[in-house]
Amino acid sequence: MPHDVKTTCPYCGVGCGVIARVEDDGQVSIKGDPEHPANFGRLCSKGSALAETLDLEGRVLYPQIDGTRSDWDTALDRVASRFRQTIAEHGPDAVAFYVSGQLLTEDYYVANKLMKGFIGSANIDTNSRLCMASSVAGHRRAFGSDTVPGCYEDLECADLVVLVGSNMAWCHPVLYQRLAAAKASRPDMKVVVIDPRRTATSDIADLHLQLHPDGDVALFGGLLHHLHQTGVVDHAFVRDHTVGLEVLLAEEPGSSLAATSNATGLSVEELLRFYALFAVTEKVVTCYSQGVNQSTSGTDKVNAIINCHLLTGRIGRPGMGPLSLTGQPNAMGGREVGGLANMLAAHMAIENPVHRERVQRFWNAPRIAEKPGLKAVDMFEAVADGRIKALWIMATNPVVSMPDADRVRVAIAACPFVVVSDIQSDTDTARLAHVLLPSTGWGEKDGTVTNSERRISRQRGFLPPPSEARPDWWQLTEIGRRLGHEAAFDYDGPAKIFAEHALLSGFENDGERDFDIAAFSDIDRKGFDALAPFQWPCPARTEPRESRFFAAGGFYHPDRKARFVVSRQGGAARRSTDFPFTLNTGRIRDQWHTMTRTGKSARLSAHLAEPFAEIHPRDALDYDIRDADLVDLVSETGAHVIVRALLTDRQARGSIFVPMHWTGETAALGRIDALVPSRTDPVSGQPASKNVAIAARPYRAPVYGFVVSANRPERGTLPFAYWALARAEGGYRLELAGESPPEGWELWARAAFCLPAGADMVGYVDTVGGGTRLAFFDGQQLLAALFLSDRPVAVSRQWAISQLTAEHLDRSARSRVIAGRPAAGQIDKGAIVCSCFSVGINEIAASIRSGCGTVEAVGQAVNAGTNCGSCRAEIRRIIDAQRPIAAE
Repeated sequence: MPHDVKTTCPYCGVGCGVIARVEDDGQVSIKGDPEHPANFGRLCSKGSALAETLDLEGRVLYPQIDGTRSDWDTALDRVASRFRQTIAEHGPDAVAFYVSGQLLTEDYYVANKLMKGFIGSANIDTNSRLCMASSVAGHRRAFGSDTVPGCYEDLECADLVVLVGSNMAWCHPVLYQRLAAAKASRPDMKVVVIDPRRTATSDIADLHLQLHPDGDVALFGGLLHHLHQTGVVDHAFVRDHTVGLEVLLAEEPGSSLAATSNATGLSVEELLRFYALFAVTEKVVTCYSQGVNQSTSGTDKVNAIINCHLLTGRIGRPGMGPLSLTGQPNAMGGREVGGLANMLAAHMAIENPVHRERVQRFWNAPRIAEKPGLKAVDMFEAVADGRIKALWIMATNPVVSMPDADRVRVAIAACPFVVVSDIQSDTDTARLAHVLLPSTGWGEKDGTVTNSERRISRQRGFLPPPSEARPDWWQLTEIGRRLGHEAAFDYDGPAKIFAEHALLSGFENDGERDFDIAAFSDIDRKGFDALAPFQWPCPARTEPRESRFFAAGGFYHPDRKARFVVSRQGGAARRSTDFPFTLNTGRIRDQWHTMTRTGKSARLSAHLAEPFAEIHPRDALDYDIRDADLVDLVSETGAHVIVRALLTDRQARGSIFVPMHWTGETAALGRIDALVPSRTDPVSGQPASKNVAIAARPYRAPVYGFVVSANRPERGTLPFAYWALARAEGGYRLELAGESPPEGWELWARAAFCLPAGADMVGYVDTVGGGTRLAFFDGQQLLAALFLSDRPVAVSRQWAISQLTAEHLDRSARSRVIAGRPAAGQIDKGAIVCSCFSVGINEIAASIRSGCGTVEAVGQAVNAGTNCGSCRAEIRRIIDAQRPIAAE
């Protein structure tokens, strides 16, 4: 019988509930869970496409040792023996785990218990270090604990929402929908967006402040002094619940408006407008994300924001407070179990001897890590210089995502022993593994995750693990047993791990620690299976309830008072004559991390199918870069990338934005983090990915090409300086540029795309215009089509892709493929704008010409923008561009 399973989306930190419907034939469909309090049924484009990512293409299906198939016992014995030998010869700090916010809390818990309590080192860190470590450090400095005070409902209760370094429309789309709906229902609500780019989120902003990179400390330091000078201070809250305001005011003297203007790049008028708006509005929520965290002054930025909320007492009450928007689905769950190298489980501190003794006693562990371990950047430095000799990487791809990524690749390749647990076999990191272990993926995993508002939800499996794939917690448990700790790792499932995690959270707590879910410490498998989403804290003998922290103080420093923290001014320009641009990296709307999952969806790849650089048109003119040119970007690391130029005045002059999703599997030179130096925040250890000095120059190739193919090109058959590969409906799409293959285009295509010997070819070579077009058919089916030119190829790409699933019954149909455009009367969608419904720009433009003058009217006509809403800003820009045409 068809059945529904409630689970949680595996992408961003919003933590949306989804319902997976499994049919009798195994087909899966996805919809939002209307009862889940994070999303109330809403999903973004990525969440809506989850069912399209569940295939087994490229999956790791069995353990491998040195690239050869093995079995679990042999592989686990190899891992345990190499780790045991390394520890015996070089000590526990010679081994390390690098884990991920993609792990479930139960996986995270076992990994930390094994490393910190039984191996005896704190060398376990997570890719969450790259996204939210500065937020953790800022919370701990201000509050005495890593506590998120508020919840999502505050976005709907607030009268002013300030979004700092957060492209919420693309990176947390469901929260953006909730905010946009609240603003539509209460037009007096104000939204301020603070971002060097004019992103899609700016579409709902009443004020967009396009500040200099790293100008946040100056901006919020100026705000604090303005509030203090104008008397917008909650004196009772400051007196009763805080410490350090006088020191802050003395050591961080207020700058003049002119100086703040110079440090931020904002006009005095813009500063005064923002400061006045913040001052007169009591219900203020300040949301911040990677634009704040990913900085050498990220922790200070966080504290500069929190300082303003402490000064005004606007914290912990409905519609008030700072709100950190985490990047990954379980970054918060990892924080709860001590997933960072400088933390212990249950929000205890590794530098606190009382906490260390408590955790060791609870675990009955033979030892406990006595000092913080190596944070992510330092960890890979230690791999590079040989201090770490055995490394286990779980559910992440550091060869792509770490800063100075080329150096990280070299370090991992040289490490004596590398274990990788993953779902995909051919990632840039998995290819370097001595032992590759097959993990379960979303849809197969079973456990819990915690979202950005402290809400713990179940992630439930609804598909059987493929072949020999096993959960990460099981792999870790087996290694713990093989290292001689059978009793400590006697787990038969995630329910038992969760119960132990809950018990530790309440162990000798008595309100000393914020994280407490001891109410679930006796949960059994049946109760775990039925567990409904809930917010922590939930101490023993209490029922789950919605909660906020700190409205009446009760902070977690020993005196129970919050700290005002002196923040350093960031914003120093890194640009130079040799590197005149500032690189800003980030996400795009329809892809996630390194596209291991989302890259499998043709629908998600249709919007932005190749790596690109947003450049201001006047900057492009200065450097002879034309729209759709290829551009070569170089940084002081010595690395370079080649990406497509996208000219837009949404980008500030002197700055270039490039997404971080492309890998060695999907592009020739698209790994943008190779350009990012290993600079980190001195407090949090988080790398700075938003303010990198680079140079830009056009890349001119002798030949450019666009290819559609039913088959994926064979690895090693793309000898071009530039190529970018993406899934497409019916096959793949490929952009390329470089030298022509020496064997000629026909022979190259037949080999690269594994075309059968009998495949028919039609085409032509234009010796005058410099164009070549070839198409290969097997009966009525198009196998591959190549469109080549001595300049960027002009072809209707979406129409060409559609020919992979069309029938080509006669010569005229084949000729249209070669022409690269539809016949009269046929539909050409144009570039995809709305991924949810695969609506192209030509369809939207046609609806506008027919009289649809608003985003809502376009949505009624062609559905675009009516699901996740992330494309609404783009639709509005198309409407604005079409109005002069419609008026003629």
